[in-house]
Amino acid sequence: MVPNPARELLQQVRVLDPVTQRDRVGDVLIVEGMIQAVEDAITENLDQVQVRDCRGLVLGPGLVDLYSHSGEPGFEARETVSSLTKAAAAGGFTRLAVLPNTTPPLDHPGAVELLRSRFEQQAQPLQLHFWGAITLGIQAQQMVELQDMAAAGVVGFSDGYPLQNLALLRRLLEYLQPFGKPVALWPCNLELAAQGVVREGAASIRFGLPGSPAIAETAALVALLEVVAAVGTPVHIMRVSSARSVELIRAAKLRGVPITASTSWMHLLFHDEAVGNYDPNLRLEPPLGNAKDQEALVEGVRTGIIDAIAVEHTPHTYEEKTVAFAETPPGTIGLELALPILWQRFVTTNQWTALDLRGL
Repeated sequence: MVPNPARELLQQVRVLDPVTQRDRVGDVLIVEGMIQAVEDAITENLDQVQVRDCRGLVLGPGLVDLYSHSGEPGFEARETVSSLTKAAAAGGFTRLAVLPNTTPPLDHPGAVELLRSRFEQQAQPLQLHFWGAITLGIQAQQMVELQDMAAAGVVGFSDGYPLQNLALLRRLLEYLQPFGKPVALWPCNLELAAQGVVREGAASIRFGLPGSPAIAETAALVALLEVVAAVGTPVHIMRVSSARSVELIRAAKLRGVPITASTSWMHLLFHDEAVGNYDPNLRLEPPLGNAKDQEALVEGVRTGIIDAIAVEHTPHTYEEKTVAFAETPPGTIGLELALPILWQRFVTTNQWTALDLRGL
């Protein structure tokens, strides 16, 4: 009898369920795309069932990336919507949120609709969401029409760049409060950061690279936390990269400041000593911290002080990345790589359980 492709049995697959905190090996029966049963072994009613031996494979909910970059529109040589969504699907992601720094930027409903229409032309098993810019042209000078952007269906608001004007930041958080949408902010004092491409310290001196001090992040973070505490609008803190920031976030959460936080997968894997080979893929923003920063971030993720790991997939052309380290644009790809590398680094070494990683 010919198996029915609408009925599939995954035999002895490792099933991860972060909701019930279950990590088990068993058989999974799928009928017309819906899970019908999960048992230690399923041996009955297997007529017309397509059987797959899944020993060594893992089944879990689709991954979600909080923020990544799309080359399209404006920089299709870097990435198209088609290649972006294919990379996400190949890496196990079923939901992806795109930052607004496209060309044109996603600072008005028309730009959001343009990118949405291009995505809808792709037959991909992926939900693509869009962060709406907070300021016009993502220039941190003037607010966008927040009501119009909310009505356009943006998932939340973020420039993806630091806001230096605290008066503007306070006003934005006050205006954004009624919309009930996520607000993601990157704490960074650009004057202190200057042109740094690695954390200021012994490694930056040894490698002859301009350093960015940790206080470029922490000084801005302290100010941001004070504004959030005063206004009360929940904020997600992007791109946490220092041990001191983890301490500040922990203390703010303990006193009830409405924040969540994320770090990038690359900051969990590397610290500034790795920059010694001048690999352009390690030119990141914020720059890689030192070993203590990396250790604090890993522990912050494990304990829940850091709520999520962001991939921040950032495509560039070959020509853009094959220049001197300090000249290369920041960021690297990662949607296809993040899960297997993080799994190898933290789960197989027993630093985290599979559910610790999958539950983020």
